Amino acid sequence: MLDQLRAMGVFACVVKQNSFSGAARELGITTSAVSQQIRSLEQEMDATLLYRSTRRISLTEEGQVFYQSCKEMLAAAERGKIRMNELRDDLIGELRIATTPELAANHIIPALSQWLFAHSGLSVKFEADTQFIDLQKNDIDVALRMAPKIEDTTLDTIPLARVEQVLVASAEYLNQTASIHVPEDLKQHSILPVHTMQNWQHFSFYHHLSDQCVELEMKSRISTNNIFVVKALCQNGLGLARVLYLDVQKELISGELIEVLPDWKLPSYTLYAVAAPIEQRSVKTQRCIDALKTYFSQIPGGRLFKEAS
Repeated sequence: MLDQLRAMGVFACVVKQNSFSGAARELGITTSAVSQQIRSLEQEMDATLLYRSTRRISLTEEGQVFYQSCKEMLAAAERGKIRMNELRDDLIGELRIATTPELAANHIIPALSQWLFAHSGLSVKFEADTQFIDLQKNDIDVALRMAPKIEDTTLDTIPLARVEQVLVASAEYLNQTASIHVPEDLKQHSILPVHTMQNWQHFSFYHHLSDQCVELEMKSRISTNNIFVVKALCQNGLGLARVLYLDVQKELISGELIEVLPDWKLPSYTLYAVAAPIEQRSVKTQRCIDALKTYFSQIPGGRLFKEAS
């Protein structure tokens, strides 16, 4: 049983790292040892879990189902470690968390819900605003920000998850408008932007097979400052939307929204926790960051697989 659990951990690491060699580096073992663990696991399960080629790996249907179980097993182990730490910590006082309304509702509150329930001695205030909140002026303990990069060197920026952007539309919209096969076709369409996003009209596409890059400017007829409104407009067939993959995973799986130009990639974002330098952070702030890191380590922000390294 222990050997199988160990092999499940190796398999989950291969999926997370998108390669056998990456998993070997993280686990501190050889690539051949990783391969042997996967072969043994497939023999034990009597199923092929991974498709392998010289450049890519991908999950089989059985592998996708089994990977979810492996993630749940690892997440349970991490939760056990956190609970052990919680027994040693008496977290009390006020904790102030700043983020945007969309991030708070969709991701941060789900990420912290169990942790908050476990620490009833904490008084927690969520400061949700569409504009960045100054940590020092507003006595913020930790801020959650989605950005390509954070330049502020006076604070610690802890990356939690890499999140892809995707271009989506409803089937109704795609069936009633001009076909989209390459980025240049988008010039005949309008975007539904979150107008508070910097340079919302500019699109930069990259094709990972041909290495081709395309830059273009999009026009807009309808805009908003809220991602929830953008999704509603898009779902009702009113245009194309550039959104974070995390925000439309369920709709893409259900078919309510369809990814447009899936072979052309938009720049990725990173979800950061921003806080005071570690030597100035309170235990409650650090424990909050630890809980966020554990949660987001189990959730792929983009595709599960890239080119094998």
